[in-house]
Amino acid sequence: MIKTKQNKSLTSIESSKLSISHIQTPNIIINITMATNFASRSIFFSHSIKLFIFPFKPPLSSSHLPFFLPLRFTRTTCTLQHQHHQQPQNTRNVIGILEERGLLDSLTNDSLRSISSNTINAPLKVYCGFDPTAESLHLGNLLGLIVLSWFRRSGHNVVALIGGATARVGDPSGKNIERPQLDGETLERNTVGIENTIRTILGRSQNPNFKELNVNGNEFCDDSIVVLNNYDWWKEFSLLDFLKRVGKYARVGSMMAKESVRKRLESEQGMSYTEFTYQLLQGYDFLYLFQNEGVNVQIGGSDQWGNITAGTELIRKILQIEGGTYGLTFPLLLKSDGTKFGKSEDGAIWLSPSMLSPYKFYQYFFSVPDADVVRFLKILTFLDIDEIVKLEEEMKKPGYVPNTAQRRLAEEVTKFVHGEDGLNEALRATEALRPGSETKLDWKTIEGIAEDVPSCSLTYDDVLNQSLVDLSVSSGLFDSKSAARRLLKQGGVYLNNSRVDSENKRIEAADIVDGKVLLLSAGKKNKVLVRIA
Repeated sequence: MIKTKQNKSLTSIESSKLSISHIQTPNIIINITMATNFASRSIFFSHSIKLFIFPFKPPLSSSHLPFFLPLRFTRTTCTLQHQHHQQPQNTRNVIGILEERGLLDSLTNDSLRSISSNTINAPLKVYCGFDPTAESLHLGNLLGLIVLSWFRRSGHNVVALIGGATARVGDPSGKNIERPQLDGETLERNTVGIENTIRTILGRSQNPNFKELNVNGNEFCDDSIVVLNNYDWWKEFSLLDFLKRVGKYARVGSMMAKESVRKRLESEQGMSYTEFTYQLLQGYDFLYLFQNEGVNVQIGGSDQWGNITAGTELIRKILQIEGGTYGLTFPLLLKSDGTKFGKSEDGAIWLSPSMLSPYKFYQYFFSVPDADVVRFLKILTFLDIDEIVKLEEEMKKPGYVPNTAQRRLAEEVTKFVHGEDGLNEALRATEALRPGSETKLDWKTIEGIAEDVPSCSLTYDDVLNQSLVDLSVSSGLFDSKSAARRLLKQGGVYLNNSRVDSENKRIEAADIVDGKVLLLSAGKKNKVLVRIA
């Protein structure tokens, strides 16, 4: 079901035809053929609006374009309806794919559906912004990378924008208090980390060992990964430049009406002027990218709607262009109970392996409840919808092996974020850590999971010939010897994944893996790694 909310309507105008192929100003060269291309497609697909282009008298400032394209500005809100019989993905455009998978929340103009179909003559150029507030992106940022990937797989061009400037201000969207300010050194370190993560994930198709498929099922071979930093253009701005070039076109009433601003103004914390200007900074980013990089679509989470429309409005007012730029938002990643998905007991689910191991990343998705797994398969993977529907049907049948769908989800998301090597590392660690597993533990396997398991250090003499019951207490696995003996009798104590049946078991030299470690387990989840100091 699609709900269209009319935000703004402009009067259609008829006039004479343009007879020139392009118009040049000192700062801008715009191909009118491209502009009319957008307009003509809007005429064809917009049943309720007639659209024509007419010569516009050049304004006094050379920073304005000498024409405008009247276009209707709407916000379309979409809700996903489950359908078992969809058209094949290779006959549908990227907007249809996103909508089918539950990745579409709102569009600034519904004509983006038709325009996005022409990937040969006029592919879109789409960007998503990522503020470097930490050294790594987290699970909440993953949707932005996935939506960019869908555009890329559908034949469009994508840009990842790192907010080296906007991170110095702090986006108030979805925040109850103002973000702490970061120093320049921290921002630089975070920028390097995030750029590496983006290039690794989106650029994995450059690796011949990784085959990324487009929506037609063919191997995707475009290796153009564009990553920009908005600090490169904002660092030259003075306050007077900002007020003159951007501020004069902003209306305080419209800015205060944005949901992110209104909520903060109603709170006890309130909002600083610095945060209040954030939407103008992000809005100007869109204008700059439109002028200098040919970017015409901005995407973001649903909480970014106000910032995205601030950009389309600045483009309309400053460049005097109506239409030609679009915004798209996707839903925030939430669980079925409405809570945010992407947090664990230890904090955020990071995308960088240096901050969260592929094993722990894999395990997070493997533990997704049944109520969420099908929706996350649609949102977070590139599996065909028919395959996901088949998995959903299998879950309802007798004899379904629990966590089969979760295993597929964990494999697909881990492979997208960490590649085949990261997935294999996670699978090896998962198998090695399974009590009763026949996988022989070695130092390399244990080292790969060491950060994800509690550990302690004991001397060789403290370990050799010590009873397992005593060691399980001194290592912290159990609080008391009685608790250790009780679980041991129940068959729930393991040494290096092998079940121990005797209370009299003592540690032998052969039990110490490669002379360096022991792995003790109490049940399936509680483990301790004993390092030999």
